[in-house]
Amino acid sequence: MKICVLPGDGIGIEITAEAVRVLEALRSDGLKVEMENALLGGCAVDATGEPYPEETKKLARASDAVLLGAVGGPKWDVLPRPQRPERGLLGIRKDLNLFANLRPAMLYPELANASSLKPEVVSGLDILIVRELTGDIYFGEPRGITTEDGKRVGRNTMIYNEDEIRRIGHVAFKSAQKRNKKVCSVDKMNVLETTQLWRDVMIEVAKEYPDVELSHMLVDNAAMQLVRAPKQFDVMVTGNMFGDILSDEASMLTGSIGMLPSASLDQNNKGMYEPCHGSAPDIAGKGVANPLATILSVAMLLRYSGANEAAAVRVEDAVKKVLAQGLRTGDIWEEGCKRVGTREMGDAVIAAL
Repeated sequence: MKICVLPGDGIGIEITAEAVRVLEALRSDGLKVEMENALLGGCAVDATGEPYPEETKKLARASDAVLLGAVGGPKWDVLPRPQRPERGLLGIRKDLNLFANLRPAMLYPELANASSLKPEVVSGLDILIVRELTGDIYFGEPRGITTEDGKRVGRNTMIYNEDEIRRIGHVAFKSAQKRNKKVCSVDKMNVLETTQLWRDVMIEVAKEYPDVELSHMLVDNAAMQLVRAPKQFDVMVTGNMFGDILSDEASMLTGSIGMLPSASLDQNNKGMYEPCHGSAPDIAGKGVANPLATILSVAMLLRYSGANEAAAVRVEDAVKKVLAQGLRTGDIWEEGCKRVGTREMGDAVIAAL
């Protein structure tokens, strides 16, 4: 299995290093894997002028999976939009046709007090958010800032065709069949025709999965329900922009965004795996970032692109063991636990393997 490793910017370098060490530990125990690094994001702009350079494209296309840290930071915000690090992230998703983003939000029992909600509200939480990743307002045309009648006008286009909706619907329903057989489709059909089509197509797809219960929820209500009664959800499926927002909201239910992995998949389970958090430039280089979301992303990589359930479970069990031992990075620390840094947390996970 060939993995393209893209550490990216900020804390991406530190957290990816720990995830790579986990893969190396598994390799020393028989896992057949090779890894090669490349540039994406701000570091790529600094080195090549492009956020998604040609060499990175070649390696990503030739690999079985991509492991990504994080991209971006204030230092690049002054650049023209096509050169900003985030365009590299959007570019690789589109280039590899990674249309299905899976973001599990699961609360480990040891972290119940780290959540911003009461333990009784979030205890036992296990949600999967399925986000469409290559369409919607992030990619729609026309877009841009123009001058009309002497005034600046910003324009973005929310657009989906039924095939894009249908394929992400199948991902959500198939995922639900392996879980609690419930799909909640999130839209804004009362004011957006694009999401009326979304709802219509989801209803059509649901007919192929009679064992799965389909419900619908407007996005503003869904945002409220996630903090009011999050355990009502099993699988949530939604478009690119709504999914971006809701998955970050769901991350805080688990105690820290530093605990959330993600997988972005194509039709054949080739995928890019990354933590849900950003590059956190304020703590970059300090060795205090939480690497667990990236390590759990490795578990997803092994499960989906590697078809190696046993190795995936090994990694997840190692993370559970480390949390049970009371080790915590600063973002999830509480009284009575031992505060550790990025490297020490990686050491503990490897020892637990």
